[in-house]
Amino acid sequence: MSQRRTRTPPARPELLLILGSGFTVTLIVVIVAALLIREHASTLQAAQRSTSNITQLINADVLRNVELYDFALQGLITARQRQDLSQASADIQHLVQFDQSIAAPFKGEVLLLNANGSVIADSSTLTPTPRNFANRDYFLAHKNAVQTGLFISRPFRIHCNCDQVWRIAFSRRVSGPNGEFAGVAVATMRLAYFDQLFSRLTIGNGSSVNLLNNRGILLAQQPLLERDMIDKDLSDRPNFKRILNEGRGSFQAISAITGKERLYTFTNVGTLPLIVVVALSSEDVLAPWNRAALLTSGATGILCVGLLWLTWMLRRELRRRFRAERVLSELAATDALTGLANRRILDERLRLEWERAQRSAEPLTVLMIDVDHFKAFNDRHGHHGGDEALRNVAQVIGSNIRRPADLAARYGGEEFAVVLPHTDAKGAKVIAEHIRSSIEHLPRVAGDERPITVSIGVSTWDKRSHMSLEALLLSADRALYEAKHTGRNRVVDASTL
Repeated sequence: MSQRRTRTPPARPELLLILGSGFTVTLIVVIVAALLIREHASTLQAAQRSTSNITQLINADVLRNVELYDFALQGLITARQRQDLSQASADIQHLVQFDQSIAAPFKGEVLLLNANGSVIADSSTLTPTPRNFANRDYFLAHKNAVQTGLFISRPFRIHCNCDQVWRIAFSRRVSGPNGEFAGVAVATMRLAYFDQLFSRLTIGNGSSVNLLNNRGILLAQQPLLERDMIDKDLSDRPNFKRILNEGRGSFQAISAITGKERLYTFTNVGTLPLIVVVALSSEDVLAPWNRAALLTSGATGILCVGLLWLTWMLRRELRRRFRAERVLSELAATDALTGLANRRILDERLRLEWERAQRSAEPLTVLMIDVDHFKAFNDRHGHHGGDEALRNVAQVIGSNIRRPADLAARYGGEEFAVVLPHTDAKGAKVIAEHIRSSIEHLPRVAGDERPITVSIGVSTWDKRSHMSLEALLLSADRALYEAKHTGRNRVVDASTL
């Protein structure tokens, strides 16, 4: 026996060849991997620089146009506060009030609202249509706060015959002589401005340009990734929270909309509560690198395979030995009669799962299973019949243990054990009942009127328990004894004792 356990070391030249080939292949792989990693980083940096330039261009254009709207609002407020304007004609008043708003691109309405939210001046007509906007977010914001400054509203639609497109409103507070709230000056802009601005940019398929406010409301997106994206609240998305926290920069993350990885580059629009986000598809950004990496990896793989081929014959012999040893190890871990794990493996797995359960606080359940009246069955049918019965019982137990972490083992004689990690008492009782019922419905042995049955004890440890591993096993044994004592062919949970 001692000679069988002795390992014959490979000859020195063979060992040197294996080590030399392994070192060479490893060195080649490391060098190529380092080059590919560096090229990967360079590709991402180039994409970041490109998207950063795009965000800066959008930033400048948006900021310039918002300033035009702000000038129009300030001009309207200044004109309204002039004392001599009320003596001029309606035409002159209208011209003075809305002169600055002519230059604003994609301009909608420019309105002056009184303290009640009613329209008292309209850029499109000398006699404004009676309307009230007291319920709009911009009106409430200015009414409730003195130092609101320039306020940018959420997107909204104006439902009229001439225009049903999305708009946003820029507004400023109008104060009275004593600083009291006197109304709101508001100018609307069609969101088609952003569509035109973004459509001029080439960003690739699967990518998008986005404009959001600092509350996470999407104002514009080109192209639209989903229907009804405009005015959608994205404030609860992890990516937006990171963007809002960092202010400007780049990062890679999974898109909550597409489910694919994207490269996000973002910046604030001046001091405005607006954020420009360019989201490039990582797949598009890394496509050239992927092709180069595929070619390089293929060439490297061919070279490494050529080197490894020289040592394959020797390694084949080593693998044969390792396979033989593995088979022997498996045989040593298996009960020869039933094919289940033996007692040694059961003890090792129990200790392992117990330590894992202590760390994770997940429940651990043990089933103790005993074949009822087995001695009498063995006396009637002999050892051969008894062995066949144990194999049938073991097969049923094994077929009901399906998860990789579960273990069914022969505990000794006609007794079996099942280890069920991450299984509470309720789930374990279901499994135990399946085992009991399946064994009871096995075909009856010729000459027997009663079927083969088993009694099962169930014991569970969870984070509320204070028992040790030994106590867990003892508890399962007591539950098994109770099942035997109360009539057999039943499942007893130790927690009910």
